[in-house]
Amino acid sequence: MIGQPDKLRIKKISDLVYEASRKVRILGYLNWPVSVRYKFFRSGSERLPEIEYPQFDASFVNKNLKEAKGLLGDTPVDDWLKKKINDVDSGVTLLKHCGTKKFFQQSVKIYGRPKEKLRDGKSTPLDLAEHLRSVLNSQSKTTGSLFAGTLFSSEDIQKIIRKRVRKVFGDNSPAVIVADNISAKATASSRRIRIRRGVKFSNKDVDQLMNHEALVHVATTLNGRSQKMMRVLGANYGAVTKTQEGLAVFSEFITGCIDVKRMNRVLDRVLAIQMAIDGADFIEVYRFFLSRTQLKTEAYESTRRIFRGGVLTGRYPFTKDIVYLDGMVRIHNFCRTAVSKGRNDVIESLFIGKIDLDDIPIILKLKSEGMLKKPKFLPYWVKDMNYLVSYFALSTFVSAMDHSRADDYYEGLFRD
Repeated sequence: MIGQPDKLRIKKISDLVYEASRKVRILGYLNWPVSVRYKFFRSGSERLPEIEYPQFDASFVNKNLKEAKGLLGDTPVDDWLKKKINDVDSGVTLLKHCGTKKFFQQSVKIYGRPKEKLRDGKSTPLDLAEHLRSVLNSQSKTTGSLFAGTLFSSEDIQKIIRKRVRKVFGDNSPAVIVADNISAKATASSRRIRIRRGVKFSNKDVDQLMNHEALVHVATTLNGRSQKMMRVLGANYGAVTKTQEGLAVFSEFITGCIDVKRMNRVLDRVLAIQMAIDGADFIEVYRFFLSRTQLKTEAYESTRRIFRGGVLTGRYPFTKDIVYLDGMVRIHNFCRTAVSKGRNDVIESLFIGKIDLDDIPIILKLKSEGMLKKPKFLPYWVKDMNYLVSYFALSTFVSAMDHSRADDYYEGLFRD
């Protein structure tokens, strides 16, 4: 049991780390002005962008983290908080080295790289991306219906999402705004969901945005910040990104709103990061994305995601965008194991705040100590796990089958 004096001390450390994390806004700091895009297009897309990043002021962060370290004790929760301190500090190191090889090296430490092994010790995010590319390319003639349907403007989507988040979050609803200078179609925090101006959205996009941005990113932030004894769970920093984005993409997957176009966007990012690591510069990667989308602005924004903070001549990109595929596989396997072992309760714990999968043992301990409360906001597939349980009940059996003989049999049935 954790005594009351230790609980108060742990709360103080958590508060300090949370406040420090709020100053380390990695994606905001790495943002590029819209003018850079205009100059790139005016050059005929033939000149590398020129970017200057301001010097990162880490004084407040360093002060808070130093004070937090001074309060550390010798409990397992203290060991966990020490890791959180180091995680926030890793973000500081990243931002201090924008435009250099060191930035890339720190990015790899935080987010990983395409050829890094997954939990099975054999597969990599790059292997998965290449496998998906092979399968999805074979579907190009049969998936036209997935791209059909009504197209909405950014302003249309703003109204639709605003209405839907209000139903879920009530007075805690984030503002929904249309913004110019974001690389993704949409981004979310507890205060606002930003939608990129000038983008056309499909019916699938609406559901994807709701499940990804609102029911995961907004929900986990609000749930974390409501944990008065452990506000660090409301902190958003690099080390939790893999789990958070993996959870968001898995949420799209398990609700059936992901599609081939979306999967291609996610896997193309992994392939492009590896291209950059192998030496491709900004222009070469831009041409790769242009061949995939045929839309100049989309190709530019996808390329910008990979080179922000990195070296535009190649070899040292920003590796954050591998987390979508990598994280989705990890969340899928986590939920699969939880269901097969009858531990559905730990799935709900994923939404208790901004956590990494490796945080689960401490989260369960903090819950048993009465230091955490149940998450208020949950996606529909967690509130009602009937489909999730049914899916994994089947998948745990089917995945263990020998598919080599079965594939030959079934392929023979549809040969001409």
